[in-house]
Amino acid sequence: MTQDIEQTQLTHPTIKDGWFREISDSSFPGQALALKVDRILDIVKSPFQDILVFKSTDYGNVLVLDGIIQLTERDEFAYQEMITHLPLMSHPNPKRVLIIGGGDGGVIREALKHKDVEKIVLVEIDETVIRLSKEYLPHMSSGFDDKRVEVHLGDGFKYLENLQAAESSNKFDVIITDSSDPEGPAVAFFQKTYFTLLSNALSDSNGIVITQASENVWLDINKLRELKSCISEVFPVVNCSYCMVPTYTSGQLGLMIASKNKEANLKTPTRSLPRKMENELFRYYNKEMHKSSFVLPNWAANFLGEE
Repeated sequence: MTQDIEQTQLTHPTIKDGWFREISDSSFPGQALALKVDRILDIVKSPFQDILVFKSTDYGNVLVLDGIIQLTERDEFAYQEMITHLPLMSHPNPKRVLIIGGGDGGVIREALKHKDVEKIVLVEIDETVIRLSKEYLPHMSSGFDDKRVEVHLGDGFKYLENLQAAESSNKFDVIITDSSDPEGPAVAFFQKTYFTLLSNALSDSNGIVITQASENVWLDINKLRELKSCISEVFPVVNCSYCMVPTYTSGQLGLMIASKNKEANLKTPTRSLPRKMENELFRYYNKEMHKSSFVLPNWAANFLGEE
C-alpha cells in the first residue's frame, strides 16, 4: 500500500455505494460511465495528478487519472494494440520508436512484439504511474526491463524541444503519443507547435505519428475535425481511425495518424503477418481490423473530410 492505512478505510470521491462513476460535464456532457468496485487498491496524489487504482468486479484492475478511466485489465489491449500496430505496420522499416506518455507500459509491451524494432524510448512525466503499473498491472508493465527500452522521466514537450538539435541517428521512425486528455498540461499535446516538434523528431520522409484523439464521432466530432485540421497544417497525410473499448465513455476512441510521406496510404498496412502469427501476437489487431478501423459512417467521414 502506498498510503499507511487499511484498505477498508480507503475512500475516493468517484466511488459511492460500491460503484465508481466517471462523470465529466466538460469531456462527456450528458452521459457517464459506472463500474462496480470490488475494492480500492491504492490512492495517490502525485505532483501531477490524482491517481486511483481499484479492482472491479468484472473488468479486473482499473487505473483512473483525475477521475477518468485510463484502462482496465479486461479491455486495455484493444487500445494498446491499435495505437501501436497501426503506425508500426504502416511504416516500411521501423527501427526506433518514441512513446510520449504511456507510463502504464502497454504501448511498450506491444512495440516489443516487433522484432525489427531496435530502440524504444518512453518519456513519462509521472514516475508514480510507472510504479503503480508495475505493482498492480504487471501484464502491461512487463516490458520495462527489456534491453531495447529506455525510460526518460520528464515532460514530453521539452524532450522533443531538446531533440531538435539531435543528430538524425537519434531521431525516430514512429512516434506514439499516449497522453492524457487535453486538460491542464496535456493541452500542449493537441496543438500545432507540438505536431511541428513531432515532425522534426522523425528520421525521414516515411516517419509516422499517431495520437489518441480524446474524442470519437459520437462525443464531440467538432474537436476531432479541429485536431485533424491542426495536424494537417504540419503533415501532408492525416487520417482518423478508431478502436472499440467498452470502458471508454461511449465505447469508442478516436486515433489520429499522420505521415510525412505525401504518398503514404495509412489505411492499408505496408507490412503484414501470417494469420497464425497475428493470432499468436495480437488479441485485437489484424490486417483486416487495420483497414476497417478507418471506415467511418457517411456523416462522420464527410464531416471530417475522410475519403
